[in-house]
Amino acid sequence: MANKQLFGNKKSKRPRANAQNNAGGIAYHLPPKQALAQLATTGCLSSTFYVSAQQQLDDMVKLAERINDNVFLAKLAIYARQRGMMKDMPAALLVILSTRDNELTHQVFDRIVDNGRMLRSVFQMVRSGQFGRTGLSSSLKRAFQRWLNEASTQKLLSASIGNDPSLRDVLRMARPKPKDNRRRALFGWLTNKPVAQWAPATLADLPEEVQRLEEYRQAKYADYQVRLLEGLKVRWDLLADKALDDKVWKEISKQMGPQALRMNLNTLLRHGVLRGFRGKPDAEMVSMIAKRFADENEIKRSKQLPYQFLAAYKFADDKMPQAIKGALHRAAEIACQNVPQLPGPVLIGLDVSGSMHWPVTGYQGIGATSAMKCVDVAALFAAAILRRNPDSVVVPFDTAAYEARIDPNDSILSLSERLARYGGGGTNCSKALEAANTRYADRPFVGAVLLSDNESWVTTRPSYGTSQTEVMQQWQKFVGNQMKLRGHEIASPKLICIDLQPNKTTQAPDRKDILNVGGFSDAVFQVVAAFLEEDAGRFVGQIEATNLYR
Repeated sequence: MANKQLFGNKKSKRPRANAQNNAGGIAYHLPPKQALAQLATTGCLSSTFYVSAQQQLDDMVKLAERINDNVFLAKLAIYARQRGMMKDMPAALLVILSTRDNELTHQVFDRIVDNGRMLRSVFQMVRSGQFGRTGLSSSLKRAFQRWLNEASTQKLLSASIGNDPSLRDVLRMARPKPKDNRRRALFGWLTNKPVAQWAPATLADLPEEVQRLEEYRQAKYADYQVRLLEGLKVRWDLLADKALDDKVWKEISKQMGPQALRMNLNTLLRHGVLRGFRGKPDAEMVSMIAKRFADENEIKRSKQLPYQFLAAYKFADDKMPQAIKGALHRAAEIACQNVPQLPGPVLIGLDVSGSMHWPVTGYQGIGATSAMKCVDVAALFAAAILRRNPDSVVVPFDTAAYEARIDPNDSILSLSERLARYGGGGTNCSKALEAANTRYADRPFVGAVLLSDNESWVTTRPSYGTSQTEVMQQWQKFVGNQMKLRGHEIASPKLICIDLQPNKTTQAPDRKDILNVGGFSDAVFQVVAAFLEEDAGRFVGQIEATNLYR
């Protein structure tokens, strides 16, 4: 007789855990494309709680070597940059692509290298030798030359901000041939060459904004700088180091875009932009900035989502005027309207374990790269989903499931802040589903969303290869219970595991009713909504649907 434990019941058909995660818990290997997509949309090449920066890079390179689909690499690089809002990973993918397919590299280069910072990042990665070369290949050099010759003056000026490498380093290695005297003079100015070496170009060939910028930098009086700023359309970073007093800083702040304002509030506070007569707040400046943040039409038009406003709020100095903090609250509330409404209530599992209190973009050297922790991002996602789908339930968990006390009158930022305070222990991702199967067994849900760093390790089954993860065991119970509650004519519930950190394993393998998605950008909301609506919205499917031809 055959072994009944192996062949005698339905459990034997369920997927067995076949991997060990970074925390030592049992897990499932992600397929190569899915694993690379997770890394590309979460990895910031900075050390996380479980994984070093070097390990992230090594994992990415090894996975890319296993994937022979260059078109997928190109689409993933575009998706990670444009939808995931990542910087280092898209640059690294582009460098890998440049060693495999020159034509495809040229085709997607400008969509990934969309600003000077990205250009310098690609250059730095090539020069590092991490990808097998320390200089630009002839093909990659042509891509750099084209970018440098076609970029606008404003784009090149923005690219000149920053060092190691500097734009000067890039120009000296790429050696673009100027298309005219205007560009020849600009390249000469950017590389600090003596004017005599610009010939046949002269100072008169410099673009007007560069001439005015030079005049601004050499000005001796603040009032003259203020007059020169009228109509001077360059990035504020190019003006800040030469600003003579707070009057100049106030004029600079008026020209800053909403994103620059939001990201540099503390800088403006430090330079007296918000200070008025006798140390009191400058009512006019405070009102101007607050109105720009909470412009409902602009937030809806640009489809901004709450994450950006939470980051600004958390990072704001204690001395920041309350009117500006209040504007960030209102902006986050307005931005919640851009979060898609789901087809029904969901169970939201919010990981509040100790590792989730690590910066979401990791540590670089000895300092955090972001004031935002993983738990902050997860709590905001949970709060935003709850705000748009009020019949949903949030269950914070570590090694236990907590009963979250939700005040519906709380602002979205206060709600996320309150949720982030729970827990701090180990990680057991099954606890949220266990709570759904016991505490909320009589509540109908269209699915469950787990927000975690995906490093579940507290389990009663420590070895892999012999059993399912506890997440899968609880998910099977959840499905069975929900089908009884909602009726078998209704579609089976779906599980979405949102991974906020770079990983190659998961607690629940991808299948028709399970989606693994990586990232902490606002694009994740759209992927979740699409998957709950129909199977076509899968994560890798979203990437493969990227149009290479814009």
